[in-house]
Amino acid sequence: MNWKLSKHPGFAGVPGPVVACIMDGVGIGRHDESDAVWLARTPHLDALAQGALATALAAHGKAVGMPTDDDMGNSEVGHNALGAGRIFDQGAKLVANAIKEGRLYEGPVWQSLTERARKSGEPLHFIGLLSDGNVHSHIDHLFAMLRRCDEEEVPAVRVHVLLDGRDVPERSAPGYVDALEELLETLRRKPGRDYRIASGGGRMLVTMDRYEADWRIVERGWKTHVRGEGRHFKSAREAIDTLYEENPGTGDQNLPAFVIADDEGPVGPIRDGASVVLFNFRGDRAMELTRAFEDDAFTGFDRGERPDVAFAGMMQYDGDLALPTHFLVAPPEIERTLGEYLVHNDVHQLAISETQKFGHVTYFWNGNRSGMIDESRELYVEVPSDTLPFEERPWMKAAEITDRLVAELASGRFRHARLNYANGDMVGHTGHLDASVIAMEAVDLSLGRLMRAITELKGALIVTADHGNCDDMFERGKGGDAVLDDEGRPKPKTSHTLNQVPFYVFAPASDLHLASDVGQPGLANFAATVLQLLGFAAPEDYAPSLLRG
Repeated sequence: MNWKLSKHPGFAGVPGPVVACIMDGVGIGRHDESDAVWLARTPHLDALAQGALATALAAHGKAVGMPTDDDMGNSEVGHNALGAGRIFDQGAKLVANAIKEGRLYEGPVWQSLTERARKSGEPLHFIGLLSDGNVHSHIDHLFAMLRRCDEEEVPAVRVHVLLDGRDVPERSAPGYVDALEELLETLRRKPGRDYRIASGGGRMLVTMDRYEADWRIVERGWKTHVRGEGRHFKSAREAIDTLYEENPGTGDQNLPAFVIADDEGPVGPIRDGASVVLFNFRGDRAMELTRAFEDDAFTGFDRGERPDVAFAGMMQYDGDLALPTHFLVAPPEIERTLGEYLVHNDVHQLAISETQKFGHVTYFWNGNRSGMIDESRELYVEVPSDTLPFEERPWMKAAEITDRLVAELASGRFRHARLNYANGDMVGHTGHLDASVIAMEAVDLSLGRLMRAITELKGALIVTADHGNCDDMFERGKGGDAVLDDEGRPKPKTSHTLNQVPFYVFAPASDLHLASDVGQPGLANFAATVLQLLGFAAPEDYAPSLLRG
């Protein structure tokens, strides 16, 4: 493999460091009362937008490897594209194709899972996010596998539903649960079929933690799904309706855990002999539960006696760590990333963010690769996130990230740095408009500090986002108008948007201009732009730089 990068033919690079700033969840909205970015006081973002080196990038759909342009972008696919410089088919598309073509069921992992369930008499358990958000999972994938279980005469199935309300409307769980119950009821009518929902809870309280931010979330899921411990209800719909009534204003993502039980007790604890499928295809919020099932020397929490099960993920969530050991669909093979090229060309790099997005500028940026590529040329810094609700701390850790980053840049050690400000996404997901406005103002303050540092160091700052979120805080109907609640107020939107994202380059010591020959730029153009600012020509198969100079 020839890793040597050629010098850029038209630009020698900026004298100082090149900093890539990802404002997570900050798209280009309608510039109205739904747009927290526009409502916020952001003098530095405004100045960047009015500069000569400003354009917009596609950050959703086919531009980031999703099946269709109706699919929203997300942090995983966004950071994959940013760091890889090319577009790879992503999990949602890979899984959908594997199901459609039958390859998922023909593989040895699926066959061993179903065979074990037929022989042991224990159910085949499905755990995952129940929605059509297509960010972590898709309900259609689950339904297809349930129908296949019936076709293959698997006698018993249990589904452990994690409620979304984050990548879809905030109280949309009843519709998904009703559709699931309808399918399960249809399958139960056949002789010898016992297919039921067994447990559930909101994704931000139950099971779907990431980056070890709060192991209590996974422990709560373990107790609920595996042990069958928790508050009992006769059905998932009864649980949701009751929890809605008891927790007015709380969205699906924050609903407490629940267990479905009948006269004999919980209907679906996971016991020895069972098969388990974690049907989320995205890795960051799937790895901790995977470790709980697979790690012999597990220390995240007290599991008690771990059941002897056959466990598989929808995909392999981490190739370097081989997690999980067994999986149904092979993940995208993303190689020759920007980070790999830079370490092979002796460019020292810094990656920094807070816990909530730390894996985005490391794991996802490096093509779903754990750990550093070259410890002698890289430093990864994780600033611990708050564990309080994000709407109560909308500034999050933007200031602390900036403190450390500015200090490291001043040391002269790093030629390239990348960072993620989590505020626009994490606060946007809460649906709190006022908090999202404050979040954007906190990000803007930090951007001002970065711009001053870049000016002093004669470097370059590239500002973009991985997808939209807080740029549209209202749910919308088919015509695009805001959906109103019973009191005539716009319903909060908690999911990502399909909007383009900003792309700004701040390089006051250099004579550069935007390229005019890039048709529809997207996140994949980012890597070649970084390379040009460093003075390198991009590999031939990278999407081209957005600059000329």
